[in-house]
Order: sequence, then C-alpha cells, then structure tokens
Amino acid sequence: MKKKIIGLLTLTLILVLLVGCGGKNASSTGGNGEETYHWRFAHEENNGSVQDLYVKKFVEVLEEKSNGRIKIDIYPVGQIGDATQQAELLQNGGLEFAIISPGNTGTLVPENQLFSLHFLFSDNMDVNKEVLKNSKALHENLSEKYLEKNIKVLAYWTEGTMEWTTNKPVNTPDKWKGLKFRTMPSPMIVAAYEAYGANPTPVPYMEVYSGLQLNMIEGQENPLFAIEEMKFYEVQKYLTLASPSLYVTCTCVNPDFFNSLPEDIQQMILDTAKELEDYAFEIQAELNGAALDKIKEASDIEIVYITDEERAMFKEAAMKAYDAYKDMVGEDGAKILDTLIEEVKEAEAKYK
Repeated sequence: MKKKIIGLLTLTLILVLLVGCGGKNASSTGGNGEETYHWRFAHEENNGSVQDLYVKKFVEVLEEKSNGRIKIDIYPVGQIGDATQQAELLQNGGLEFAIISPGNTGTLVPENQLFSLHFLFSDNMDVNKEVLKNSKALHENLSEKYLEKNIKVLAYWTEGTMEWTTNKPVNTPDKWKGLKFRTMPSPMIVAAYEAYGANPTPVPYMEVYSGLQLNMIEGQENPLFAIEEMKFYEVQKYLTLASPSLYVTCTCVNPDFFNSLPEDIQQMILDTAKELEDYAFEIQAELNGAALDKIKEASDIEIVYITDEERAMFKEAAMKAYDAYKDMVGEDGAKILDTLIEEVKEAEAKYK
C-alpha cells in the first residue's frame, strides 16, 4: 500500500510539473498567422535504442511535414517516470505521445497480453511485418480496447525477437524449474514462464543489471540490442537464441488531445505513423544484428542455439499459457487471439 501511495504521489507531481511547463501541450499563433504547436513524446528506453531512434525519426518527419509549425520534446525512460508512469501520463493528458509496450500495460489493457504468448508470430519477419501493419484483430478489435482506456494506437511494430540470458542452461523446458527469471509486470508474461516451471519476477528495466549481478534474479529476456546496450551479458553465462516471441510495442497518442486538433494536423500525424512502419523494422534488424556481433566480441558468454526438437518442446509447453490468456481476458480477448492466429497463418501461406 505504501508503494502505491508513493507511486501515485510521484505521478501526480510529474503531471503537475509537465502541465506547468511553459508552452507545452499548447498552440499559439505564429508570425504568418498559422497556429504552432509544442508537444511531448515519451518512450521506454535509453538514448540510442530502437525506440529512441524511432521517436527521433517520427519527430523529424512530423516537424518537416508541418513546415516547422510543430515542435516536440522527447523524454527517454526515467526522465518523467518509468514506463508504467508514462502510460498513465498519456492517459491523463500529461503527455501527448508515448511508446507504450504491452508488457508494461498488461493490467491496463489485459487483451494486449496476447503479445506475450510464445510462438504466436511467424519465424519469417516479412510475415510479421504484414500482420502488424494490416491485422484487423489488432487495428480494429485490440485498438478499441486501448481506446476504452483513453489511449489511441497509431501503429503496432516490433523491436525484434526476445532472447534469453541466464546463469545456467535453459535450452529445454525442464531446465526452467524454479528459475528466478525477470519479466515485465504483465500477468501473461508471468504465465508464459510459469508454463515452463520458472519463477517469474517482475523487476523495473533499469534495475535488471544489478538484480542479475547480485543474483536476485537468474535470467531475463530482451531483444539483442537491449541485451547489448544494457550489458546484461556481463553478468550472465548463457545467451540462448530461442526467439520465443516478438517484442511488440505501440506508438500511441492521447485521444482527447488528438481529437482536438485540426483535421490537417491529425492527418499529418496519421501519415507519419504510416510512413514509419517500414523504418521500425529496418532499425530493429540493424541494431539487433549489430548487437550480437558486439556481444560476441565483448564477452565470452556462451551462445546457445536451440534445436528444432527443443523448440517443439517449448511450443508444446507454451500452450498452457494460451489457455490461461483466454481464461484471463474472456470472450472478446479470445476472439482477438483466434483472429490473429488465423491472420498469421494466412500471411505465412503467401510467403511459401
């Protein structure tokens, strides 16, 4: 209870400070008679990360489209709270834009936890790109669930596949029993690793390194670029390239703010999000590919590639979490999942 009260007070203070910043979340008339705008965009990662590069590109494109009428300040994680607090600020109007990942908002929008299910997406990233761009399950059904929580999703995209670092081998499900494994604060991520017999332990992102170093946790999952950027490989013995899931995130805007804008400005925002769909995939591929080389050069961590037989064992064990998801979210969430599974199958058929 004490932590909740402190968190609420912290969020309130941040919100007051943001709203009090001169010129933010406001429009004014420029010298040529056109309105100008000054907004805020928060993301969940450090400078130089996939999210950071994406947001900087988003801001660059949108400011250019507006001929300088729009100015946006960027806030990496930690500057105005952690990822969960940033999502709450967006809901409450303390931010105009934010990158919001399902792993940090699973209790807010329970249906989005389908992204935490293992082996849901394709091994072919072109298939995943098509699905994330065009899925009705996501852009219609799931986006409506976000909107009910006062969050408007502009785009779904991925930062790459999730990989495991641990201090002991985990190439088969039986080796996970009792493993203290760091996860994001999502009930579904917890359920996914409980299906392997692990002991999932939610820990804030910026505390993972010290947690691994002190053996408070024995492993963690992240895309390769994050593993390299945060130097998790320094305090782990094994890097297992299992790719059980995609790290899917969302570009979001406060709907009340968005609806208050003139139609031409709204369209600029929508067009910018659409234009960056391919860029998001390009930067994750570039950063993740380079990260693995850097990890190999910087450490003697053992790289483990799971076999097809081992992968099949994980897929079978993971099905328990699918049932848990449907029990957790009810009929609407189950329908979103079933539709998405069919969309992935249809997209895979096009690439065979």
